[in-house]
Amino acid sequence: MGFTKFLKKAAKKYNDTSLILRIFIGLVAGAVLGLVAKKAVWIATFGDLFVSALKSMAPILVFVIVAAALAQSRSRLDKRFGTVLFLYMLTTFDAAALAVLTSFAFPQTMTLTNGAEGYSAPGNLADVFKTLLSNIVSNPLQSIIDGNYIGILFWAVLFGLAMKALASATSKTFMVNVSDAISQIVRWIINLAPFGIMGLVYSNVSSNGLSIFTDYGKLLLLLVGTMAFQALVIAPFISFLYIRRNPYPLLWRCLKESGLTAFFTRSSAANIPVNMALCEKLGLDKEIYSVSIPLGATINMDGAAITITIMTLAACNTLGIKVSIPAAILLSFVSALAACGASGVAGGSLLLIPMACSLFGISNDIAMQVVAVGFIIGVVQDSVETALNSSGDVMFAATAEYHQRIKEGKPLPDFLEKKSQRNKVTA
Repeated sequence: MGFTKFLKKAAKKYNDTSLILRIFIGLVAGAVLGLVAKKAVWIATFGDLFVSALKSMAPILVFVIVAAALAQSRSRLDKRFGTVLFLYMLTTFDAAALAVLTSFAFPQTMTLTNGAEGYSAPGNLADVFKTLLSNIVSNPLQSIIDGNYIGILFWAVLFGLAMKALASATSKTFMVNVSDAISQIVRWIINLAPFGIMGLVYSNVSSNGLSIFTDYGKLLLLLVGTMAFQALVIAPFISFLYIRRNPYPLLWRCLKESGLTAFFTRSSAANIPVNMALCEKLGLDKEIYSVSIPLGATINMDGAAITITIMTLAACNTLGIKVSIPAAILLSFVSALAACGASGVAGGSLLLIPMACSLFGISNDIAMQVVAVGFIIGVVQDSVETALNSSGDVMFAATAEYHQRIKEGKPLPDFLEKKSQRNKVTA
């Protein structure tokens, strides 16, 4: 009995502690263990289990939430959804353009290496779109198994609309109950995030060390610096243009509650449940974010566009290829479009580098060596990229909805209004 009481007290203390604080403790614990207990490889299992659990539940969660939301919806997707799509595409393109500017300002070269022979890359942009279109109509069960979110969204929308038109109230209630049950399971998984983060950090620290910073430090710094500028300056500026409020409280919440977990899971797909939960906390409309968040995991790829652009221009510099301004603009468009076809898993953007390299006549053999360099620095690059991509999914979903609320004269959340109210009092 005494041990049972102890477990209950420990569980209550754990649940009463802020999730962010718990994640921070897990992060520190993983880093320390990675340095002092490199042979305790079993610790990494916590990270593998956490990511696997999220990836397993995310496709089911997306399908049931989208279908249930549409089945009981009273209206179609409105202007907010169009605004979200526009913001996703706009920021992906401007990220690619920003990467061109930073690459021209700080040109990089690299020591080409082998090590990507086992991977295959799409030959051109047409191949990317062909794959996207075929994924849309793939078998719905296979889409859920494979984590094909374009296909999941397509079939979930059709199923939800069919339920809305044909199903009884009882069936619709059943769909809602299933959606709530899946959401609760996901909350339980997310509640264990500190252990997962500990395992992921341990794995990275114990196996990679600091060699990537010395061998490819400048290239990595350019990638991370460009992504940071996009996240901390460009994205909030675009958000400000829509909501006319200080966007940094919103940005901070998105980075803290979405970007942090995305950084360690390195998968936009695995972070979908986390983003769904954050949208609920922000008070967003479930009918909108249940569709826009999974879609964002596929097409809102600012970090991927930056990676493709910078790595391609670094390859050009290494080979002595002069890139003109028109060619750089073309590269921005291609990188943005290709990024939308990047897989929402770790390293998904790297395999699109050969397609961008082909614009400058770089052979596939050389391009795949560039991909190999990307995998070497991917421990940091891909983590930052995913944090930028995934946190942006929520930020622009919120921006679109708050923009519509402002137009309709509806109140915004307190964390956005506090500063403006203090300014009124001071005046």
